[in-house]
Amino acid sequence: MFWDEKTECMPREDLEELQLKRLMSTVKTAFNKIPYYNKKYSDANVYPEDINSLEDIEKLPFITKDDLRESYPFGLFAVDKKDIVEVHSSSGTTGKPVVSGYTEQDLNTWSETMARGLTMMGIDDEDIIQNTHGYGLFTGGFGIHYGAQKIGATVIPISTGQTRRQIEIMKDFGTTGLIFTPSYGMYLGEVAREENIDPKNIGLKAIGFGSEMWTEEMREKIEETFNCKAYNIYGLTELMGPGVGVECSAQNGLHISEDIYYPEIINPKTKESLKDGQKGELVLTNIYREGMPVIRFRTKDITALNHEKCSCGRTLIRMDRVTGRTDDMLKVKGVAVFPSQIEKALLKVSGVAPHYQIIVTRPDLMDEIEVKVEASNELFFDGVKEMVALQNKIASYIENEIGIRVKVTLVEPKSIPRSEGKAVRVIDKRNLK
Repeated sequence: MFWDEKTECMPREDLEELQLKRLMSTVKTAFNKIPYYNKKYSDANVYPEDINSLEDIEKLPFITKDDLRESYPFGLFAVDKKDIVEVHSSSGTTGKPVVSGYTEQDLNTWSETMARGLTMMGIDDEDIIQNTHGYGLFTGGFGIHYGAQKIGATVIPISTGQTRRQIEIMKDFGTTGLIFTPSYGMYLGEVAREENIDPKNIGLKAIGFGSEMWTEEMREKIEETFNCKAYNIYGLTELMGPGVGVECSAQNGLHISEDIYYPEIINPKTKESLKDGQKGELVLTNIYREGMPVIRFRTKDITALNHEKCSCGRTLIRMDRVTGRTDDMLKVKGVAVFPSQIEKALLKVSGVAPHYQIIVTRPDLMDEIEVKVEASNELFFDGVKEMVALQNKIASYIENEIGIRVKVTLVEPKSIPRSEGKAVRVIDKRNLK
């Protein structure tokens, strides 16, 4: 099934001609209309007229999440604010969050990418899609929502949580497409069985999942649980949202809509471009975005690219599933968590030392975070009641900062290993390879 067969199966030569045309236009717009890019490119002594081939993109400097924060809130808009019809935002780690602005045309483009992706998964206008991704400032829920409406499907915008209600809705409404994070999907299956409902008999046609790292074993469990295929969806707020890449029926990599996003893979240390099949950091460029073009954004996601034509017939490039990140950000239950956020919460609490470790596990189906914090000498010997009260207080502060509840354990002073170099703040015990 194709949504836009002409584009999705376009000969490579024609696609690259379109990409270059759009890249040149995007760079010119950014240079002329966005002071940030004008200064950044001028400082690097590179100008729009220097971009005459796709390879010339390497002349342009990278942009990072820190750069986007420096332009908070609207410094990277290429149009008047009155032309921005929707704004989304990622969570702030230190300082300001990243803002993403959309014009009417951008929302249509975003809808287009997700329409292609949902069609790759076998979803059409006869389907009922239950969307458990969060709505609000995050892009997860809206991207799926817009794409589903684009193809004419019925959307159930139930968002996250209400797990038993989710099961009831699936059964009563005849849900055929289900969107979730992998760990939440497994939990849904578990709760369904507790309610004496066999997930295999719900009648799902396809599952779309993303927002956290996963293994093929996890996918197999999901498919076995719900008796249908599960497809990976990739996206990020900075570039637009979900739909940058989606798996097709072959389930052999995610097709990137290259007429909208230009992908590169670089060595994260040397910043040199890597060849097909070589794992490195994914760099993405909006080449068809009106309101806020983001050029050469370092995603920090580790993957590889493959230009070979897919067995599904599409010529669009494929990216491997993301298996890690170049920074210390964690994706837990679909939420981006940074050690600096937890440190920020800890510094608000008296009675603890500034030494901590974050331990992430997946003991069964759901990710869990434990934060071990050193108690001060005075507190550690005050008694169990005081310790429990402080643990609860810390957990509340952290939840307020990152949006999810964590387990907090107070440990003896000086029991967390010290380091002469960079402190080991995160221990990820999940098997994500």
